[in-house]
Amino acid sequence: MTTPLDRRHFLRASGALGMLGAAAPFAMQLAAAGSAASQSAPDYRALVCIFLFGGNDANNMVVATDQDSYDRYWAARRTGDDPIALMPPGAAPVPIGGTSSVTGRTVTSARMPEAWGGLLPLVPRTVNPVPAGTSASVRTFGIHPLMAPAKTLFDAGRLAVVANVGTLVRPITKAQYQARTVSYPANLFSHNDQQSTWQAGAGEGAKVGWGGRMGDILASQNGTSSLFTAISTAGNAVWLSGQSIVQYQLSTGAQPGVVINGATGTSLFGSSVGPAKAREILQGRSTTSLAGLDYSTVTERSMGAASTLNSLFTQSLSAAIPAPPAYTNPVSGLTETNSLAVQLQTVAKAIASQRTTGVKRQVFFVSLGGWDTHDFQNSAQSNNLSKVAAAMAYFDGALSSIGGVDMRSNVTTFTASDFSRTFTTNGDGTDHAWGGHQLVMGGSVRGGDIYGQFPTVGVDLGSFRNPDMAGNALVPTTSVDQYAATMGRWLGVSEGNLDLIFPNLRNFASRGLGFL
Repeated sequence: MTTPLDRRHFLRASGALGMLGAAAPFAMQLAAAGSAASQSAPDYRALVCIFLFGGNDANNMVVATDQDSYDRYWAARRTGDDPIALMPPGAAPVPIGGTSSVTGRTVTSARMPEAWGGLLPLVPRTVNPVPAGTSASVRTFGIHPLMAPAKTLFDAGRLAVVANVGTLVRPITKAQYQARTVSYPANLFSHNDQQSTWQAGAGEGAKVGWGGRMGDILASQNGTSSLFTAISTAGNAVWLSGQSIVQYQLSTGAQPGVVINGATGTSLFGSSVGPAKAREILQGRSTTSLAGLDYSTVTERSMGAASTLNSLFTQSLSAAIPAPPAYTNPVSGLTETNSLAVQLQTVAKAIASQRTTGVKRQVFFVSLGGWDTHDFQNSAQSNNLSKVAAAMAYFDGALSSIGGVDMRSNVTTFTASDFSRTFTTNGDGTDHAWGGHQLVMGGSVRGGDIYGQFPTVGVDLGSFRNPDMAGNALVPTTSVDQYAATMGRWLGVSEGNLDLIFPNLRNFASRGLGFL
């Protein structure tokens, strides 16, 4: 028997509960929110998720460079028509027309790894354990040569690497995975399912994400401005969907999706009075239909919120957020838009408006696509990694002084992606895999370190058997649940609520990773 959809369930689904109250007109609620002006919350905190859609090849983002590890890396990736192996630390960039002393190749294009120089050394503050299967006495690391701004953040202690993170139900070893004796997430190598599992703990079709659930739990701290708890600049994201909180979607032009502004005399279908009439109709309450009244309430709130944000973004604190610097594609040499930096500028504006709205807890979602590098990886991934590093450095700088206040300790920014990619190349790219490395940035981050066990690298060959890799895919040693719970705890989610959001968390001996 199907349960009828009652008014309460309709309200929850439409976002009418858990936001700004159910009865008062939105204009009155916004006035109440405005009374929070200049009440900058000293305990304000926000999470910003940077989702890399398509599956970032983390094996080329952070690389183990001790000789034993690097030799296996080189053997696996220095093959094919367009090798993707990065040059060793210390290798100088080779100009076009020059010959690399490392590979013996003449550089004919800026998309060749020889043109970028060697991996940039990362020196963790804590010695990362040498795993089984490697003869190294100590492990050393490097980051992609086109990610210099990220290295600067790492060295400054505001950026950390979290190693070999992946979707897991419980801890699993290579042998257990190959024997199928321990449960693991369904459809491991499916883009849609793994994007959803990363964001919501379940495959495609999941309705509620862990960012939205944190918003549900913490929204009461935002009072009359709780509508602005969960904000996306990248369209609808299941990560931000809560049971009561509804994500508010912003365009990077600081305009809402629908603008009807009669006050400026804007015409609608040639009529100067059209916008005001359209607003009146959309917000009309003459109907006796409960569904119609609920719809008009949600519409009124949406339009009012849009007007409020437009106003807030023109105020001095938000307006003072600098535009991202010009970005040059390191492969093509052409100036292009760094869309990730532009999204983070909008997030910075929203964070600056916190002093007016009075919100104390927020979750944000931004994204960058183009990571599905089955082909042309040298051209596509190198530019994308360069964009990520430049955008994160820009965001760090934008947060360093908002109205004279350093907000970097109040904001934690982290990366996520569908999965990493195969350790071997298919000739000019890589295919879908599992565990990968992620970056976490912020003033509260215990940066300059690598968290979790950095895995043994290299595919099974001869007598060598990699305990951390099944076929061409790393078996994760850190779960998304542990990664996320570490940030949820910092945001203010209680241990009991973490268990509700992440029911698999109790399967892991460590409930946190210590990077915050």
